[in-house]
Amino acid sequence: MNWIRVALVGAVLVLSGCASNSSGWGYPPMAVPLQPSIQQEIQLSRLDQLLLRPDVDDITRSKMFYERGLINDSLGLRDLARVDFTQSLNLKPDQSDVFNILGVYYTQNTDFDGAYEALDSALELDPSNQFAERNLAIALYYGERYDQAYEIATKHYNDAPRDPYRAIWLYWIGLEVDAKVATETFQKQYQQRADEDFGWDLAGLILKETSEDEFYKKLLTTTRNNVALAEKLTEGYFYLAKRYQHEGDYSNAIALYKLAMAGNVYEYVEHRYSFVELGKIYQSLRELQEQKIKEQQALEAKEAPTVDSTEKEILKEEALTE
Repeated sequence: MNWIRVALVGAVLVLSGCASNSSGWGYPPMAVPLQPSIQQEIQLSRLDQLLLRPDVDDITRSKMFYERGLINDSLGLRDLARVDFTQSLNLKPDQSDVFNILGVYYTQNTDFDGAYEALDSALELDPSNQFAERNLAIALYYGERYDQAYEIATKHYNDAPRDPYRAIWLYWIGLEVDAKVATETFQKQYQQRADEDFGWDLAGLILKETSEDEFYKKLLTTTRNNVALAEKLTEGYFYLAKRYQHEGDYSNAIALYKLAMAGNVYEYVEHRYSFVELGKIYQSLRELQEQKIKEQQALEAKEAPTVDSTEKEILKEEALTE
């Protein structure tokens, strides 16, 4: 099967030409969208059957609901997954991982109070849950509570300063607190990177230390299977979209967020939060359009012809004679 994977990536290279519109490529690089596997379908069927058995104890049943929720989540069936996670918590309330993923769901739906509560619960149950800590910082960021988000993101980064993804999210959050400091810090972190983790390639793309052409060519020539290609493109398109969005280039940002979702990598936060980012852009565009309409109306009112005092007197006299 390896030759099929290599041929698939090669076909992507041929069809792609060279990357997104902004870098001059005819078509953006794409992976074949991920599809449900036979293993996932078998697991779902097996769990459905086991959950119908009356002799399953609550702890085991709770674990089954959690496992089925994870599968549904990976297939993009998030409402079904949320029901499973909730039922798992009803049977066993002390599950930090379940509260964490529910917090992510609430963030996706911009229910930030629900997100804060769920993620706080996750950290109360397990203060070492690094995923919950990161997701709480992100939820606070999207909820525009930037100072709190930055404080948590800083702690999260300091716990593992060699992790590029922690540096990336600290940068995005820091831009809302002190853009100059955030950029200088991120550049320093990038220059001091100690390995060739793909996350640092993303950091180079964000900082424009790496061109889009270079990024895509390296990604396509070093990725040897479709799943990995879909995952990396999901991340690459998302963070590139955020860069364009930060620069005010909404048209490219919108296109790239849509591409970030095109691979069906549902469990990646970059896929999840593309919806949130698109919502923010559309809201900004609506507000901008409303502001332009108000300005145009004010201009028209200011330029409307007025009747001077002499004309008013004439009109008054004509009205009296009538």
